[in-house]
Amino acid sequence: MKFILLTTVVTFYTLQVQTNVLFPRKFKSIKNEIASYEDIAKQIINLAVYGSAQNRSYDRLARFVDTVGNRMSGTDNLKNAIKYMYNALQEDKLQNVSLEAVKVPHWERGEEMAIMIKPRVKNLAILGLGGSIGTSSEGITSEVIVVSSFTELHSRAKEANGKIVVYNQPFVSYPETVQYRAYGAVEAAKVGAVASLIRSVTPFSINSPHTGWQDYQDNVPKIPTACITVEDAEMLARIASRGDKIIISLKMGAINHPDADSYNTIAEIIGSKYPEQVVIVSGHLDSWDVGQGAMDDGGGAFISWEALSLIKDLGLRPKRTVRLVLWTGEEQGGVGARQYYESHKGNIANFDLVMESDMGTFMPVGIQFTGNTKARAIMNEVMQLLKPINITNLYKDAEGTDINYWINAGVPGASLLDDFSKYFWFHHSEGDTMTVQNPVWMNLCAAIWTVVSYVIADLEDMLPR
Repeated sequence: MKFILLTTVVTFYTLQVQTNVLFPRKFKSIKNEIASYEDIAKQIINLAVYGSAQNRSYDRLARFVDTVGNRMSGTDNLKNAIKYMYNALQEDKLQNVSLEAVKVPHWERGEEMAIMIKPRVKNLAILGLGGSIGTSSEGITSEVIVVSSFTELHSRAKEANGKIVVYNQPFVSYPETVQYRAYGAVEAAKVGAVASLIRSVTPFSINSPHTGWQDYQDNVPKIPTACITVEDAEMLARIASRGDKIIISLKMGAINHPDADSYNTIAEIIGSKYPEQVVIVSGHLDSWDVGQGAMDDGGGAFISWEALSLIKDLGLRPKRTVRLVLWTGEEQGGVGARQYYESHKGNIANFDLVMESDMGTFMPVGIQFTGNTKARAIMNEVMQLLKPINITNLYKDAEGTDINYWINAGVPGASLLDDFSKYFWFHHSEGDTMTVQNPVWMNLCAAIWTVVSYVIADLEDMLPR
C-alpha cells in the first residue's frame, strides 16, 4: 500500500505538470467550478456518515439478503430479488424505475458429494463449478493424480489418463490463481482425465470450498469439475507425495438448463439540464448459490442505490442524469451488462462516466479511474472534496466486469477501491454473509460514491475523452 500511495503522489505531480501544458487557462476555471461543490460535498458526507442516513445502506442490505438470500442466475431467488428491488426503488420515489429484459445462463448445482475411499474413508467438502456437467447417477470412482500446476499436469500427462486430477496450486494472487478454476477442467480433459477437483482460490480457509464459473472449450471433452477446500487439497498432496494410492468417488447432479429470462434493474435521478447525458452508478444483483451474496455484490449494489437516495434526500438535481443499474448475470461473465451495452451503445457519446463497485465495501481508500490525462486531472480535483473523511486518493485502472464494455469503448470509468485484503477469504463461499459487512465502512463508501457521481453529473462539461 505504501508503494501505491507513493505512486499516487508522483502521478498527481505528473498530472499537474501535464495539465498545465494541456489546458492551463480552462483547467483553472474547472478547478474553481469543482471547488464550489465543497459545501454540497460536506452535506452529502454529513448525511451519509453522521446524519439520518447513517447505516441506511447496511440496514437495507441486511433486510434484503435476510429476506431473499442468495441469487443465482436463472433461479427463482434472483427473480424474487429483482421484484424486491423494483418495488423498493419505487417506494424510494426514484425516477424511471424500470426493468430491461436480458437472457442469462441457468445452471443448477444439484446434489453433490465427494468421498476419499483410499487410503482411508473421508468426506470431502466440495462446491461444483458453474457450468460444470454432472456425473452419471452412479458417479465416478477413480484413482487420483495430484499436481501443483498446469506444467506439472502436462509433464505427467500419461499418468493422468483415466484419473481424477486434483490441483493443489498455491494461491499467488486472484488474477493469477483463478486460471486453475477457469481452465482446470479443460486442461485435465486434454490429457484424458475423467474429472477435476481444484483447490479453492483463496488465501485463507476454515475448510471452506469456494465456487465460481469455469469455461469449457470447443473440441475438448467436458468433464465434471468442482472446488475442494485448501485443507483437503493439501492433505491429498501430502498423501500422494508419500506414494500412497488415492481413490475418490465423486457424484455431481449439476444440470445446465436453457438460458432464462432476467432483467437489469434501473432507476434514475433525471438531469435538470442535460437529461440525455448519463453517469452510471452500479453493482450486480446476482450472486452465487452459497452464502447470502452480501459482500459480492450486495454491498456494491446497495451503496449505488444509496447514492441516488442521498442525492434525492438533499433535494439535489444534477445537470445530467444519474442512473442506477443493478446488473444481472455478472457471475457468468457480465452477460446482462453485455446485453445492456449492446442496447445502449448507439448513444455512447452521452455516457459521461460509468462506475461500478464490485470488490466489497470494506474500509475505502479511494477511487480507481480509467480516462485520459485531462479527465484524470478533473477526477483528482473531485476527489479533494472528500478531505473531510480523508479519502482523496485517485488510482489507475478502473475495473469491473460490467463496466469494462464501456471502458474498452473509451468511456471514462471508475471503481471503488477499498482494503480488500480479506475479500477472497469469503468470495463465492458460504462465508459471504451479512457478518462480513460493516455499517461504518458502508457509510464511507456511500459518501464517496455519492460525491463523485453527483459532482461529475453536475459539472457544466462532460469528462473529456
